[in-house]
Amino acid sequence: MNISSVSPLRIGVLSDTHLPDSGDAQSYLLDLIENVLAPVDMILHAGDLVAPELLSVFNDYPTHVVRGNMDSATPGVPLKKIINVGGFTIGLIHGWGPPGGLEERVYREFSSVPLDCLVYGHSHCPACHRRDGVLFFNPGSATDRRNMAYHSVGLLEIGDDVRGTIIRLD
Repeated sequence: MNISSVSPLRIGVLSDTHLPDSGDAQSYLLDLIENVLAPVDMILHAGDLVAPELLSVFNDYPTHVVRGNMDSATPGVPLKKIINVGGFTIGLIHGWGPPGGLEERVYREFSSVPLDCLVYGHSHCPACHRRDGVLFFNPGSATDRRNMAYHSVGLLEIGDDVRGTIIRLD
């Protein structure tokens, strides 16, 4: 039996927060990180943050953010990103278009890169499943559930593999 003495790397995952820049929005995001996701080693935000000023909320953590369809162009915030962490490759993208076919569209954006995990947003619909050896992970939305019965965020744990958990908020 191989027992690892190293704790898994914990990555908090958000998307589609759609928050204006305000003290309430900052407090809400900090509460999510400190009281729902903590402890985390890193934050990923899969777009539609909306107010780039809110990026400062994540200053205490290594953070990777991509631009969503509701985000304005912000220096240093790309449309997609490849993150190498713990020996695994994560693709981070928001997404676009109707929910049907979303996973296929975003997966094609990384066709030249062998991914272990694909983190995306846009649909506000949480997803955590494997296909062709890749973990497809959408944390849903902590603020705008649309047709979902609950708000949600996500947690990725990286150890011997990449595991995902959707955390229901209500």
